[in-house]
Amino acid sequence: MPEQNELREDCHTLVDELANEEDEKLSVSSDLESILTFYCKSRALNYAKDNGWLNVLQPMLAMKYSKADLYNCFYAFITKYIPRECHKNGKPFHLFRLLLQYHDPELCSFLDTKKITPDTYAQNWFSSLFAASCDLKVILSMWDVYLQHTDPFLVFFLALVIIVNAKDQILSMDKSATKQEIIDKMTTFPSALAADDVEDFCALAQYYSTRTPQSFRRDYQGPLFGTSLKDRSGRPQADLVANVSQMLCLPVSVSELLQANQEEPGDQVRYFVVDCRPAEQYNAGHLSTAFHLDANLMLHNPQEFSTAAQALLSAQRQAIAAGSVAGGDHLCFLGSGREEEDQYVHMVVAHFLQRNSQFVSLARGGYTALHEQPRDLILTDHVPRNCLVCNPQAAMSDGSDYNEDQFNPLAAEMDSIKDKFGKLSSVVISKGGMVKDKMINYIKNEQSGTDHISLSLRILRTHVSSEDRVGKRYRNTASVFSIGDEDEDDPGSIASSDDEKRDTVNIDTWLHKPDVRCAYHCQEVRETGFVYPSHLLVTNSHLYILREMASRPGMAWIQGRRALGSIVKITSKKKHPELITFKYGSASGDSQLKITNVDRFIIPKAAEATKCIKEQIMRVLDALES
Repeated sequence: MPEQNELREDCHTLVDELANEEDEKLSVSSDLESILTFYCKSRALNYAKDNGWLNVLQPMLAMKYSKADLYNCFYAFITKYIPRECHKNGKPFHLFRLLLQYHDPELCSFLDTKKITPDTYAQNWFSSLFAASCDLKVILSMWDVYLQHTDPFLVFFLALVIIVNAKDQILSMDKSATKQEIIDKMTTFPSALAADDVEDFCALAQYYSTRTPQSFRRDYQGPLFGTSLKDRSGRPQADLVANVSQMLCLPVSVSELLQANQEEPGDQVRYFVVDCRPAEQYNAGHLSTAFHLDANLMLHNPQEFSTAAQALLSAQRQAIAAGSVAGGDHLCFLGSGREEEDQYVHMVVAHFLQRNSQFVSLARGGYTALHEQPRDLILTDHVPRNCLVCNPQAAMSDGSDYNEDQFNPLAAEMDSIKDKFGKLSSVVISKGGMVKDKMINYIKNEQSGTDHISLSLRILRTHVSSEDRVGKRYRNTASVFSIGDEDEDDPGSIASSDDEKRDTVNIDTWLHKPDVRCAYHCQEVRETGFVYPSHLLVTNSHLYILREMASRPGMAWIQGRRALGSIVKITSKKKHPELITFKYGSASGDSQLKITNVDRFIIPKAAEATKCIKEQIMRVLDALES
């Protein structure tokens, strides 16, 4: 092996720390090297100092096993109880953060603020099952409990108990210690355990386990501890957990949600379900025990939303006190399962997390997944004609699709704008192949009743030639462009974007391209609520979206290539000024905006970024006009 010398040296170092006789040390060191060499070759793995294998082997040496038995014990222990990817930015640590946030959002928020991630302080805990941090007596007692319970996820809750019990100590270091000093201190917490503490320590871990949704076990058993490459549904396990780092909160399956509230009250998790869909959707079918909180209120009427949120918490307390089947300490938010709408449900969830609400989760799949259950048994007031799952066209037929009316503040003012700038909106159509564009620019900063700030740019133009790469051809129509709340490419730009979307590029190289006008580090917010570290690059004619690759630092996917001329609106919410939404589209024959796509980003330098993009759009339009 390439790492053979490093492995041999580490084996000698470990044996030198043991109390063996001199004549035994060489034999033990040789056995350790032989075991790990065979393990690496048989599993096609590479040895590294921080993988924790020698730490796992050290307590086993005290049992005086033969070489064959020692290997078998080591192999069984590693494969059954040590999670995969116990390295920097590994999936076990993202999952652990979600568990910490579920039980102690205040402490999780503090560590997030300090940019202290679990892999910085808990890597040795997980990779060695605390053998690297505790003395031998503690480890042997702890592992006895482990073998009795045979629960591979117990390490998550043991780590949770350690962190939560040290909360006051961690918070007290807020201003007196640096980030690294806090990490160094947290790393040493397990060393304070004594053998007499193990029984209570493990009992507390079991308590936290029973107070946690069990869906994550089914989701992550295979990817973290199993051997199959696919889950029961046939999905690759790598895909199943690929987005754990972007999850807003702990997900809960609908089946667990329903089963938990059908059982008799006890120590198990019981949920207070909060249905965040619009009222018309809720009235077309809902869970009988769900509390309705329209997520749209958060944007349209913050004061009313605040009142409703307080009523929610009051109703939860009353339901618990009354022993109602709807009562539960654990808040589970339910969306529609439709990506376009559930982004606002995620904002509601974030609202409660920011207020350090414990036990916050999100129903995976939303109402769509709920609808797949036996409807006659679980749904109340189900109206198939108005139900968006039974009748997807209901949103269009009854006008309940809020995207156009509720989230396009300029739509209602379109006619008045036409009147005010009528003299600029005339369309000049040139016959006989003569092409001439006539445009007007209307820049407006306004605060609408929906409590968001919109920067709008309206352009009416007659025709764009086939050689024009930033616009769409219109015949006998006026096209409306504005900088507003959703995103879209024109057909030409979409086609070229799709070809390049999955290209891999070097981030630094692209940031220093000569045609890049400005670039901003940001987080792309998908409709599912997932957040991806990204970069926005503005060139002379396009807006590029580069999504960072977690597996390859410094590299990124080309996630999107948007023509600047296709941006019709850019908006930022008053309550969330860093959340910027780009809407792309074109104008239909009646001069109404047709929105086809949306990009959303959290941009720390939002004002600077939108200003740069707006100015470049203006340059593009000026060039077209000339």
